[in-house]
Amino acid sequence: MSAVARHFDVKDASLYAHVRSLHDLRSGVAVLSLAELADQVSAALAGRAGRDALVAFANAYRSYALNYPGRYASTQMILEPDVAEQSAARRHADMTRAILRGYALREPDETDAVRLLHATFHGYVLLERGGAFSHGTRSTTASWDSALNALHFTLGHWPSSRNQLSTE
Repeated sequence: MSAVARHFDVKDASLYAHVRSLHDLRSGVAVLSLAELADQVSAALAGRAGRDALVAFANAYRSYALNYPGRYASTQMILEPDVAEQSAARRHADMTRAILRGYALREPDETDAVRLLHATFHGYVLLERGGAFSHGTRSTTASWDSALNALHFTLGHWPSSRNQLSTE
């Protein structure tokens, strides 16, 4: 909090008049960032369905993560239940599930697919931002497009949960 106060050239005590704690400040940034991300994804999804919706969602997600790395990182923060309920997290989750309606997945497969999408998008942008793909000659965008094609295929050929191997 002292660093934030110094950045804005105010006394620590003045900052605490507006923000109770560092945790509250981080939660506020996360809520703002979730709203920004949801707005960008929503705008990208407008009028799209199926593969086009998947690609639009993924590209908006990736663009936000690459253009605003600090804000994107805050979207991964686990929020207190009451804060999460009032944030755009639900809206973001609803948009993710809306994309999956085009693939006709039912529970528990839909939840598994939501987790696959998040893991793929999040993992890819973290690796990309960290320079993990800089060693090759193929562009990261070309590989991203291939990953989205693979996701589209996978979602369209999802194995029924009753036919899956048990890992428990």
